[in-house]
Amino acid sequence: MKTKTPDAAPNAAEVWKQMEDVLAPRLRLSVLDRSVYSHLLRHSRLEGKLRLRFSIQWLARAVRVSGGPAREAVRRLAALGALRLVERTKAGHLVEVRLPDEIRAAVPGRSIPAKSRHGRDPVGVHRTSATLDTQAVPLEDSDFLQTRVLRQSIHSRERGLCFYCLRRLTPSQKCLDHVVPRVRFGRNSYRNLVSCCVECNSQKSERPARDFLRCLYREQRLTTAELADRLRALDALAAGKLRPLTAAARFLRPFPLRPEGAASQFHPAAPPTPSPAKAARPAPSLP
Repeated sequence: MKTKTPDAAPNAAEVWKQMEDVLAPRLRLSVLDRSVYSHLLRHSRLEGKLRLRFSIQWLARAVRVSGGPAREAVRRLAALGALRLVERTKAGHLVEVRLPDEIRAAVPGRSIPAKSRHGRDPVGVHRTSATLDTQAVPLEDSDFLQTRVLRQSIHSRERGLCFYCLRRLTPSQKCLDHVVPRVRFGRNSYRNLVSCCVECNSQKSERPARDFLRCLYREQRLTTAELADRLRALDALAAGKLRPLTAAARFLRPFPLRPEGAASQFHPAAPPTPSPAKAARPAPSLP
């Protein structure tokens, strides 16, 4: 199989200017994200290579961090479109590293809608201020802790259930949790925020979400089928498949995506009355 290569190595000075002046502020890259992206860019595109094969251990040593934060940085960059994962094997990751001007979310003017004024859209739906709040900023760039409308869109996406233990939540019980904790450079993106109960938020703390879900399974708070569903939901969340139910989507969607009460792959069907086991599950007693 032939490996596609760029015609020539780009100008390093121009690339660095684009990264510092456009890419980093627009995508809100952390210091670690910038270090990882710079290192991968240095050993790929700036040497005239489109693809780069590397191991997480090699990358972690190069940027002076442990393997976990380096792996999470690679995942964030892939989610933002800065990297494209071609292959992942025991030999390492094979990625295509994109230049700053090739990253869709970083191109000025491409994500901002041209018609952002009050009035009626082509289908005749009047836009409210809540609709404009969700449309004025690109979805991938939005800080979903910034406004009440955006925070509520995450709660609405989970349909009143805890993302982790699937219990039915009251307004006083629900909160937002970072799947990748902030101390591990987790972002306030819809890909990293879930609605959950206060109990799960406290018990999960800084643990990886997959480990916490398996802990709930061992405590018999999740069945085997529910555990498998939650693990699939985590993968879908990271891939951007679980988009929030924004105000714009509620106003502009003419028909529901599925019949009322029907189950989806990632969201179980809401029962007419809360299940006693889920609605009033007592907190585990401390030893």
